[in-house]
Amino acid sequence: MARLADYFVVVAFSPGKRGNGDGQGQILQRFPEKDWEDNPFPQGIELFCQPSGWQLFRERNPPTFFIAVLTDINSERHYCACFTFWEAIDRSQLQNRLRKDEEEEEEEEEVAAPVQPAQLFAPKSLVLVSRLDHAEVFRNCLGLVYTIYVDGLSTSLETVIGNLLTCTIPIMGGSQPDTEDEGGARTISLGAGDRQVIQTPINDSLPISNCSVALLFRQLGITNVLCLFCAALTEHKILFLSSSYQRLTDACRALLALMFPLKYSFTYVPILPAQLLEVLSTPTPFIIGVSSAFQSETQELLDVIIADLDGGTVTVPECIHISLLPEPLLHRTREALSMVLDPGLEIADLAFPPSTISASSLKMQDKEIRAVFLRLFAHLLQGYRWCLHIIRIHPEPVIRFHKAAFLGQRGLVEDDFLPKVLEGMAFAGFVTERGPPYRETDVFDELVANEAQRMQADEGSKVRVLQHIKELAEQLYKNENPYPAVTMHKVQRPTEGSHLRLHQRPFPRLDEGTIQWIVDQATAKLQTAPPVVRAERKCMVPSGPPLGTLMERNGLVLANSARRLEVVRNCISYVFESKMLEAKRLLPAVLRAMKSRLARQCLTQELNLHVQQNRAVLDHLQFDFVVRMMNCCLQDCSAADEHGVAAALLPLVTAFCRKLSPGITQFAYSCVQEHLVWTNLQFWEAMFYGDVQNHIRALYLEGTEENHLAQAGEEGSQEDGSILEIAALQCRLWPTMSPEKQRELIQKEESTVFSQAIHYANRMSYLLLPLDTSKNRLPRSSGLGDAESVSNSFITNSIAGSVADSYDTESGFEDAETSDVANYVVRFINRFVDKVCTESGVTNEHLKGLHVMIPDIVQMHIETLDAVHRESKRLPPIQKPKLLRPSLLMGEESVMDGLRVFLMPDGREEGAGGSVGGPPLLPAEGAVFLTTYRIVFKGTPVDPLVGEQVVVRSFPVASLTKEEKITAQAPVDQFIPEGCAQLQLRSCTFQLLRIAFDEEVASESVEIFRKHLQKLRYPQHIADTFAFTVGQSIKPALQPKAKEKNPSLRTISKNLVKNAKRTIGRQYITRKKYTPPPWEHRGGSQQPFPEDNEDEISVSEEVDRSTLTPATLTIRPSDKMTMSNLVERACCRDYQRLGLGTLSNSLTRSKNEPFRISTVNRMYAICRSYPGLLIVPQTIQDNTIQRISRCYRQNRFPVVCWRNSRTKAALLRSGGLHGKGVAGLFKSPNTPAPGPSQADSTSLEQEKYLQAVINSMPHYVDVGGGRNTLSGFTSAHMSSSGKWGSIRASGRTSSYALNMEVGSRLAGKELLGAPPNGSPSEASFLRQHRASLYIIGDKSQLRGVKPDPLQHWEVVPIEVFEARQVKTSFKKLMKACVPGNPSAEPSVAYLRSLEESEWLTQIHKILQISVLVVELLDTGSSVLVSLEDGWDITTQVVSLVQLLSDPYYRTLEGFRLLVEKEWLSFGHRFSHRGAQTLAGQGGGFTPIFLQFLDCVHQIHLQFPMEFEFSQYYLKFLSYHSVSNRFRTFLLDCDYERLELGLLYEEKGEGKGPQPFRSVWEYVERLNKKTPAFFNYMYAPEDSEVLRPYSNLSNLKVWDYYTQETLSEGPSYDWELAQGRPEPVEDPGPPDAGAPAPSRRRIVWPCYDNRRRVEPDAISRLLEELQNLEMELGQVPGRWKETWDKLKAFQRAEAQEDGGGGKGVSSALLMASSGLSHQRRSLGAYLQESGVGSSAINLSLDGDASSTSTPSSGKPGGRRSNTSTLYSQFQPAESENRSYEGILYKKGAFMKPWKPRWFVLDKTKHQLRYYDSRLDTECKGVIDLAEVESITPGTPTMGAPKMVDEKAFFDVKTTKRVYNFCAQDVLLAQQWIDRIQGCLSDA
Repeated sequence: MARLADYFVVVAFSPGKRGNGDGQGQILQRFPEKDWEDNPFPQGIELFCQPSGWQLFRERNPPTFFIAVLTDINSERHYCACFTFWEAIDRSQLQNRLRKDEEEEEEEEEVAAPVQPAQLFAPKSLVLVSRLDHAEVFRNCLGLVYTIYVDGLSTSLETVIGNLLTCTIPIMGGSQPDTEDEGGARTISLGAGDRQVIQTPINDSLPISNCSVALLFRQLGITNVLCLFCAALTEHKILFLSSSYQRLTDACRALLALMFPLKYSFTYVPILPAQLLEVLSTPTPFIIGVSSAFQSETQELLDVIIADLDGGTVTVPECIHISLLPEPLLHRTREALSMVLDPGLEIADLAFPPSTISASSLKMQDKEIRAVFLRLFAHLLQGYRWCLHIIRIHPEPVIRFHKAAFLGQRGLVEDDFLPKVLEGMAFAGFVTERGPPYRETDVFDELVANEAQRMQADEGSKVRVLQHIKELAEQLYKNENPYPAVTMHKVQRPTEGSHLRLHQRPFPRLDEGTIQWIVDQATAKLQTAPPVVRAERKCMVPSGPPLGTLMERNGLVLANSARRLEVVRNCISYVFESKMLEAKRLLPAVLRAMKSRLARQCLTQELNLHVQQNRAVLDHLQFDFVVRMMNCCLQDCSAADEHGVAAALLPLVTAFCRKLSPGITQFAYSCVQEHLVWTNLQFWEAMFYGDVQNHIRALYLEGTEENHLAQAGEEGSQEDGSILEIAALQCRLWPTMSPEKQRELIQKEESTVFSQAIHYANRMSYLLLPLDTSKNRLPRSSGLGDAESVSNSFITNSIAGSVADSYDTESGFEDAETSDVANYVVRFINRFVDKVCTESGVTNEHLKGLHVMIPDIVQMHIETLDAVHRESKRLPPIQKPKLLRPSLLMGEESVMDGLRVFLMPDGREEGAGGSVGGPPLLPAEGAVFLTTYRIVFKGTPVDPLVGEQVVVRSFPVASLTKEEKITAQAPVDQFIPEGCAQLQLRSCTFQLLRIAFDEEVASESVEIFRKHLQKLRYPQHIADTFAFTVGQSIKPALQPKAKEKNPSLRTISKNLVKNAKRTIGRQYITRKKYTPPPWEHRGGSQQPFPEDNEDEISVSEEVDRSTLTPATLTIRPSDKMTMSNLVERACCRDYQRLGLGTLSNSLTRSKNEPFRISTVNRMYAICRSYPGLLIVPQTIQDNTIQRISRCYRQNRFPVVCWRNSRTKAALLRSGGLHGKGVAGLFKSPNTPAPGPSQADSTSLEQEKYLQAVINSMPHYVDVGGGRNTLSGFTSAHMSSSGKWGSIRASGRTSSYALNMEVGSRLAGKELLGAPPNGSPSEASFLRQHRASLYIIGDKSQLRGVKPDPLQHWEVVPIEVFEARQVKTSFKKLMKACVPGNPSAEPSVAYLRSLEESEWLTQIHKILQISVLVVELLDTGSSVLVSLEDGWDITTQVVSLVQLLSDPYYRTLEGFRLLVEKEWLSFGHRFSHRGAQTLAGQGGGFTPIFLQFLDCVHQIHLQFPMEFEFSQYYLKFLSYHSVSNRFRTFLLDCDYERLELGLLYEEKGEGKGPQPFRSVWEYVERLNKKTPAFFNYMYAPEDSEVLRPYSNLSNLKVWDYYTQETLSEGPSYDWELAQGRPEPVEDPGPPDAGAPAPSRRRIVWPCYDNRRRVEPDAISRLLEELQNLEMELGQVPGRWKETWDKLKAFQRAEAQEDGGGGKGVSSALLMASSGLSHQRRSLGAYLQESGVGSSAINLSLDGDASSTSTPSSGKPGGRRSNTSTLYSQFQPAESENRSYEGILYKKGAFMKPWKPRWFVLDKTKHQLRYYDSRLDTECKGVIDLAEVESITPGTPTMGAPKMVDEKAFFDVKTTKRVYNFCAQDVLLAQQWIDRIQGCLSDA
């Protein structure tokens, strides 16, 4: 029985010191006046009666009631029911009381007091203090007291209050014998004719909530309440705000009810008084309610979650993260709450909803919500009893919870919510309260134990879930209301409006004596009454089903887990059967299987089977195997050991051992110490408690069931359930035992715990003390940091010079006196022993004994370890693999001999046997070599399954972009020793060497290696690079003379450089103002400027005229040799091919030629970065050029680099304009000029220069009068924001497009019905609306420029990316393709990184600009590309334009010419962009040339039949452009090459075995031997202009970036790749034991060179042919000759079949090509029809057979019949035979006429002749560029007989006249027409 109320208190208002209406509470009377012994009077009640402060009011308020909760020092809660009413108080009375208090301040008070009404009202509170929470009873009782007082009832107040204080009720219903008939309900009366029924709960452990939970959900909603619920469980601060005190109490009570079965153990104040608001700043969690009047004071709380009950909001500060329920549970809980709170939601969408919805009452809804949360906790804590450790049973059970095991079994280790709950105080209380196995049970125990299966089965069905919720709700409701039928109350209430009575007497002072007498009487009666015997309801708590495998829900169990476990079992059995070879083969698979938890558990079980009597002695090999498996097993365990793997291994590491020598044994624990789990104090505690529990169980099994011990063992009493049963039995029997028996059991249990503590002190010393204690280094990062503040890393190079990781326990600082491992381990074990022994009740004597014993244990173990360490060193070392030496190139020398290293896996998973499959080739063990040319790793995989393979990874030293030391991550593999130095070397050839040095390699060697590497990577001068020093044993300083081969050429170079240096400088030029010609001269006339105009730009006398060399002067004799060498350069050869002028008569030729070759820069005086010979307009004098050049960056003025043979449009390139040049060039002519200034005259010269370019175009006259420019087209056809769109460089998804008027690459071409951007189309409208010259320039330069409508050029302002953006993009691309670290989702990470790099976006932009320029040139407009400095993006664009427009550049010879001309001669800064020397180290690597080659690769992919060279050729150039093996790509311009004597050295070199100096020479030589660079699909279309798609979706990542060949390293050094024996001859590992090796072999990704192992059909046939020739003793023929014969045979067949036959090439192609579906630009072509409408003609770009008439090259003239479809897929041929046949040719002087087979080649612009049709060796070439005329000839002596005279014709060239004779007149006419056709096309 318990008192209903402990105290009754009357609290009244007491005025403050200042009479302003504020005061304080004062207790007038309290009953009983003496404290109860079992329940002292709580202090501070007066504060809680008026939480907002005691104040006077001007009007009388109605009475209020609320319940405040106070918590005493013993954490007992006192419920204070406060009933407040207001009493009138006169002003005079108030002032009298003030005077009594402070008479000295009376006058001041009167002055200070505000004017107040005559009557004020003061609050008075009646307070009941109780430990029971019966809110309604308290409200009724206090209401009755007030009613008696206010209505003046006859009943005595003292009697009522006395009865109230003496009323006792049962704590739990239904258990009291003296209760009324209702049994669970107690009827009370206070003696005023009242009657109340108090229903006590059936089970007092369940909280009472009434309707508070339902009200809380109504106020805040489901999501907010769930948020508060999770916040309370994870120990956050929660503050409720409301204007109602009762609502605050209800909300706090509701939150606590939801947390059941957990109990809140932090600060809990449902109503906080205003005077105590500073409590909100406490650092501990709390649940507090505050009146919303103080909301402003709560705004500054940064770590408090505020729930506003009135507003329905929950505010979570930004700094707080609330962990929510794990996902399936969160969703299910929300769903269930929704079903309870909103039953109409389920039927809201029904067409025929039921007429009535059975909505629960508010009280029932409250219980249903609590049932949902009860189910939630049952889910969360299911199986918790299986993780309880009972470490003591007597005298009181001591229980601990194994959190890690619980989380591991639930699969919630990574969860955010449950681990925090388990760490919290509430759960600790839960374990203490509910852990005991023998106690009273409640609904939660039954739910967890018996309903788990049902809840799992119900999950899918909402109906069944709701049914279960309602059943639980019924139980909860019944617990609160056991007898709902008897809730009849009879309590008097005051009459309406009684509180407003004017003359109400004050509340009377109660008679203390009367009340005290009533209380004393009742107390005496209770003492004489017999004691109430409470029925014992304790029982054994059911455990419920074990967690088992029900929780394996996150897919960790793999499909092939059974097979993996079988492998693990087999390997272990092989080890113990000493079948070491089989075990070795299985070991890698076992180590890989250790990633699986099941495999790790299987390993522990299998090893356990081989331990007899706690010991298993192994031989050395067995020991090594077992230790490696254990280490691998532990490597994947976390420090918490959730799955109990480390726990299972702990007894095994002290069991397995090997004998080192007589009397010295090494145990496995000394080899498995490097794991964090051993330094985790919680792991040791859980292990200790688990073992103690087992021993306690054994203790009682021996004592009570000795005779059944064996039987119990057989029945599996090892399960945890048995200890719970034993403990429950012991607890039940405990009261019945004699004191002696009790003491004996306590002593036995204590001894058991003590002995285990000693045992664990030993175990911990085993695993914490390192084998080599002399090093003073703790194993595995000294991670004893869970217990104290320690460093997380080994101190190796400590500044303080410390030799150990030992720190003072309290401060966390190093303790110099105890700086050794032993003391450190002793302190760690002491802390452990203190904790576990105190918790398990070990006596103080035993504890002291332990502390004495521990240092001795540690010291003894150290002595044992010293002997073991000494002996283990004497063991023969493990045989390391022999170092494999790499083969070197000729001239390549070793700088550092091999350092033994491990090549670690990087992010590319192919090599590590990732998703692609295949064996793990990495990590590999071998050595790293440094040579003058390369860094090479060569070794073998550590995985024995692939150990026979050789792994090679190398890259040129010059391509190194980053070298960094990396810290060791988690151990990569068991094979790699811990703590060794690691380097990461990244190369721009997309290679990564991530190497860990072997422990035998000294750190000094590593540093020397790094220094050598830096020195080789960044030499002082370019002459120190490998290309120059190759073959020199001593690396000299810069000494060009030592290598001099051609003195005459050196002299020329010296003179040239001397002249250039003399003339480069400031040159003074006087200018006259240039007046532009009138409009009619500009537009209508094609004639050049008049001769007399040349005088207007004159050169002052101060200038050395010889340096400028105007065109009228002749070349000086001393320059003749220079000129002849310049003429041999690629530029000049290409100019002649294009018909842009020849040097021989360039000074005397007629002015009809639009362009001329200028020698103004032959001394490199105008522009250092330009070649010596340049193409400029015929009318521009050389002295003008010098002035114009100053307007452009780097003096790179506009020069012609290519001309369209059909439209005669010219492609020009230059650097960007300087600022003043821009302003001058686009200055409006109407603006009055202030006077002839230098800038003005320069801009006029620029204008004259551009006008000269325009005049050179034959189509210029067509657009002369009334020209409608592109601007007009824009305004007429579309309204755009500006005249030109912009090509934006910012943002990866920018729409990189121009406006509509610049061809089909412009943004608005939907109006033409053309396909999206990037598709081929013909912009026919450009023919009517175009400028003659387009200038493509940087938008930033041209900002604000207003073009002149009278000028014939137009500006295309575009935004392009800068070189630094390319550099950044390339870095990201490298990290995407070759990541340094493996990632969890490689494919996702790769794609994300690739997108972030924006590399493909940049490729897209370059291609888009290039295709735009091609369109413009193809429609007859010239284009000047004038971007940046003219040597990066400009070079990329002009090169791509020429490649797309001119088929010649798509041949091997043409592409070489293109690179030599545009990249080398025009001064791309290879040295600067490639950071080739020390000076350029800071600039970094900027791969402009690589980007160009990537663009070519993209075009090659789309047009595989248009290129004579293969993709391998592009990769080869990419590799060697940065390798520095050849001199071709060194230095920045021709001037620098000349200065170093490189420009002309390739001619006249000796033919001895010298290394190749030019990459072209190497390619040419290699191409003769092998078709490596040749594209068999080459079948070009005549005059084909390529228009590739440039959309990002059409671009592919180049496999050059992603592929590698680990068998031989990069395949671009052909000698090294070929030097290896053919791999087919080596028996592969699978066939090693076979007697007759099979021809089949496995081709591994990323290992084999697939092109060599599995060549295409054509290469295979050529190879077989060569082998047959060698077998027959013949000299093998060249592959090219064979191929040409084959092509000739195929052509002959095609001719016989009428051009439609399927030749050999078709069959070959089908066998060899995977790209046959990509045929050129297969797409929609737009053609002009008669009335201008567009007709779409779908056609294939087919070409007819080689002898048929070539197509016109226009889209309309394409043939698309079936024969074309077949014949278009011709394999590649080295020559393009546009026309061929037999002609008689007259030999030289005195030579006869001979028949020759002539071939007319339109692509190469040549007429070649051979001895016969089958001859492949060309006997002579006539360059068509040199042909001047073709005239009818006459027969001469020796001419063929019987031939018509008209069949003779002569071809006159600049050098000689050729005499020809055809077989008949018709053939002769055909030949003449064909040759003239070629000439006119050029």
